This record gives sequence, C-alpha cells and structure tokens, in this order.
Amino acid sequence: MIRFEHVTFTYPDAEVPTLVDVDFVVPEGELCLVVGTTGSGKSTLLRAVNGLVPRFSGGTLQGRVWVDGRSTDEVPPRELADVVGLVGQDPAAGFVTDVVEDELAHVMENLGVAPDVMLGLHELRNRPLGALSGGQQQRVAIGSVLTAGPRVLVLDEPTSALDPAAAEEVLAALTRLVHDLGITVLLAEHRLERVVQYADRVVLVGGPGQPVVCGEPAEILAAAPVVPPVVELGRLAGWSPLPLSVRDARRAAVELRTRLAPLVPASPRSGGDPASRATRDLHQNAVGGARPVGEVVARAEGLHASYGPVAALRDVDLELRAGEIVALMGRNGAGKSTLLSHLVGLKVPGRGTVLVGGREPHSLPAREVVRSAGLVPQDAGLLLYHDTVAAECTAGDRDADLAPGTTRAVLDRLVPGIDPRAHPRDLSEGQRLALALAVVLAAEPPLVLLDEPTRGLDYPAKHRLVRILGDLAAEGRAVVLATHDVEVVAEVADRAIVLAEGEIVADGPAREVVVHSPVFAPQVAKVLAPEPWLTVGEVAAALEQLAGSGSAS
Repeated sequence: MIRFEHVTFTYPDAEVPTLVDVDFVVPEGELCLVVGTTGSGKSTLLRAVNGLVPRFSGGTLQGRVWVDGRSTDEVPPRELADVVGLVGQDPAAGFVTDVVEDELAHVMENLGVAPDVMLGLHELRNRPLGALSGGQQQRVAIGSVLTAGPRVLVLDEPTSALDPAAAEEVLAALTRLVHDLGITVLLAEHRLERVVQYADRVVLVGGPGQPVVCGEPAEILAAAPVVPPVVELGRLAGWSPLPLSVRDARRAAVELRTRLAPLVPASPRSGGDPASRATRDLHQNAVGGARPVGEVVARAEGLHASYGPVAALRDVDLELRAGEIVALMGRNGAGKSTLLSHLVGLKVPGRGTVLVGGREPHSLPAREVVRSAGLVPQDAGLLLYHDTVAAECTAGDRDADLAPGTTRAVLDRLVPGIDPRAHPRDLSEGQRLALALAVVLAAEPPLVLLDEPTRGLDYPAKHRLVRILGDLAAEGRAVVLATHDVEVVAEVADRAIVLAEGEIVADGPAREVVVHSPVFAPQVAKVLAPEPWLTVGEVAAALEQLAGSGSAS
C-alpha cells in the first residue's frame, strides 16, 4: 500500500539529507510505527507519503514514494485526499470551521461520504473548537480524517495530548480499522509504551544523514536508541524475546519480582540520573525519603471557573510549596490547563481567590507576573516570536535580564545541537517545545508551570527534562506539570493531584496515587505489581545493590 523506493530528501540550504536511501514497503492492512529521536526526520517521512514533502516544504527529493499504486511526484496532495488521511502534530492547524460537528461534516460534504462519527465525539458535537482542550482537539482532528474513509492513515503523534484512557480508545479504534477493514496506518509516536504492542512493523529513522531501517518490532527495538520502559526493563533483565506488552513482561518477570521483594524503592529526588538517585536512597521509604518542601508559593481557595455554561473548575482548594514537584493529572477537559492559566494570571477567577507570592496574579502587570510564575502552554509556539533560534535565546536573556548565553545553555541541556540559524517554525514539535521551555526555565521563576511539557519529546529528552525539574525543585522552586505522561510522573513527581470534571478527586504522594490507579500507573508498576516499583532506574539501582551485596558476602 505504501512503498518508498530509495528516497533521499534534503531541505533547502541543509548541509546533509534528512532522509537517506529510504527503501521499505508497508503492506495493506498493517500498522507501521515510526520511531526515532526528536528531530530525526519522522514528520518529514510521514509528510512524504501524501506529497507535502517536497511540494510544500521545498527541498529536493530523489527516488519515489508510491501510495495505492500512485506516485506522489505525479499526483498532487489534493488528488490523494481520498486515499491518504493525514493528522499532523498540531491538530488545530488543520481545522477549517469553528464547531466540532461542522468540522466533521466538512470532509464528508467535500468527498460525498457519511460514515458514523467515531472516537466518542458525540458529547462534543456542538462545542466550539477553540474551547476544547488539546486532547479533545486531537480526537476531533483524527475523527474528521476518518470520516473520509481513507485507505491509508498517516498520524503524527496521535496520542501526545490524550489522557491514557482516551489514548487507549483511539488506538483501539485504529486497531479495529486495521484488522477489520484493512486500513493501512503509518504512525509516528514518542510515547511508545502506548503503541508498540499494536505495531506489525517498526521503521527506525536514524536522523539527518543516517539510514532508515524497517523490520519486526522486537528486532528493531532490541538496539533502538528510543524504547518504551517495558522494553528497557527487558533489556536490563536479559529477557529473550524482548516483551512488547505489559502482559508479556509480567509473564517474564516472576523471578525478578521475587528478587526485588525484600527491597524498598527510592522516592524521586532532585538532581542526577534516576538510577543514581535510586541507589543513593534505596532504603528510604516514599514518605521518609520525600524531598523537603518549604513555604507556600501559591494558593487557590474556593476557585471556580467556567466557559459559558460549562464549569471548568469547581471549588478548588490547593497549596503549592517551594521545593515541590506536583503532577496535575486527569482526563482531557478535566480543568488542568484552566487551573494553570489562573495560577499565571491569564484568567480571572469566577469565584474564589488565587494568590502567587501573596498577590493576585491577574491583577499584576505582565512583567511582574513573569518574575513570579512562568508558564509553558500546550502550544509552545505561542511563546516564540523571532525568526531564528539564536534570536529567541537572545531575546529570552534580554527580557529576563540574564547573562548572555543562559537561555541557549538551558536549551542544550534539553535537546542538544539545535541549529541556531533555524526558524522556530521549521523545528520539530519536540524541538519547538524545548526552545519554549528554555525561554521560561532560564528566568528561574519561583513557580514553574508546564502544560504537557513532554509532548513531542523522546525518552532521552524527557530524562534531561526530569533532571532540570529536579534541579529547579532543589533550588526551592515550586514546579507544577499538567501531564498525561505517567512515565515522567513516576520519574520526578513528589505529589500527584487528579482532577475530574473540575474537581480535585485525589491529592497525595505521587507513588501512592499512580500505583493505585490502573489508568495512571506506569508500565514498570504494572509489570512488577504488587511490588511498589515505578521506574527502570529504580529497578536498575536495586539490582546493582543486590549484586554488590552478593559480591561482598
């Protein structure tokens, strides 16, 4: 159904090709997962399937891409619309109407088809698109593409803004399309823990100037630089074949659970590698080993907010303290982004109060707010105004009165090697997010608010972000991340708050909250339950400790 024939692609003015001699086939009725590090060229490969690369991107493409027998160099993208459905990393960029139902109907009217509305969108039919959460917008974008009945679906980070339950619903729907209707799905995703068990084959994009390889999932992931925790755990334990699902890993983990049973895992700590933190604190329990917290940095009391008749927050009470990393979790539309917007003064409370540093943030001038609280929104591009990465970094230093090079240094800690001459719009979603994070984090505000900060980031970039957040907390800053990324919550959060329909339904130590939730539990917790391990780093440190004890005796 999809065939790349020795495709090499180079962007305008690029020194090396982004794709080199790509040659593979995806048969009809398969789900093919595209993996690779941030900025490796995954989105470029996907956009070549319907001819957007090079017709709209510019650049030089050698070789040929075939879709359902049509060559993309002979057929323009508009003439492939009935065969290929594409959802990009920014779903809102593809909307052409204002209301959910109109968006779904638009494609059907243009192509003369009328399938049922899918993906649980009936409750959103009459909602304005601009009032939806990022995850809800993502579901609408996928649903609008599916209404056209394409034979090929190309999806770029389709679950990045979805809560775990919604991601399962979307992936279950895609799997049914593949198995029951013979639809071919080409899907790029950084949250591999959600997707890899559904893949029939995996394409590994090595990066600019590097080869692209395609093969069986276990074969490719055995040596891939980015793998989900369940595969990383399998590598650590030496399991063969490598498990791709929690179910397979649990079957292989019987002996490992027995070995770990006498030990107690470490709680998250600031600074350093996760494995070394776990080694240092291995025998401290989750409460006794928790990071000490200080004075209250921000407080909400009786906070109520609404969008017209829809209540977004209902009588929310919470305190955020210095030195604390708080994960804000919940389903799409639960009120997480709304709460962050109130804490940074972008919204005025409908009822109740919000105080940051003892003052109401919505009543302060913008320059004073940024000294107290910094927010990276879901759409990180909203913070970027200049035409090069270097200019953004320079402006960030200037606006926050920082030493020259400070913002660039933070960026290099997140995602090293981004070309300073690149335009922010030409960066991958993960690189653009890292740049916005660098602008906010470089100013070191006492309250740091991050809305889906790992969206578009690969696992190495997430680990770097975890270290930076730990360092911020160690310096006495309060850090709040609204996230669906349960693996990052397991790595770094001291405390987890779960919102449901605008209300706080759980608030406690992160280890307790995530372990007792089948929805929010990380992969390692599911594999090793009932033992209380959350991350591969904790397990690695424990095995190191056991090995040391054995050699000493």
